[in-house]
Amino acid sequence: MVRSRLWFRCAAMRDPVLPRLHQPAQIGWFGKKRNIDLVIEREFTGTELLKRMKGWITVDPIKAIEILENRGRLRIFDDGELIVETETNEDMALLQDSMRKVFGDQCDLEIIPKD
Repeated sequence: MVRSRLWFRCAAMRDPVLPRLHQPAQIGWFGKKRNIDLVIEREFTGTELLKRMKGWITVDPIKAIEILENRGRLRIFDDGELIVETETNEDMALLQDSMRKVFGDQCDLEIIPKD
């Protein structure tokens, strides 16, 4: 398994940014006829997090998801960082090439070394 961090360009400042989940989403209910005190926390998937970056990064998140999921899997790492996983180094290289062809220097994949 090969993992890479996904660095995008910030739409406002144009510097590299890494989407990161700081805390789970809190989901609850509002009852029309009663009070519902149930709140659940749920982690976003990698795809959900990247979709929410629309307007904050210079690339189209939907197009990025299509390319990334063609050869890999989007995941949220234990520390909240958005990563992409591929089976082999060759798949990661092909994915990097695909991203470069479509987005140029607006997206970088940084391979995470294995410990």
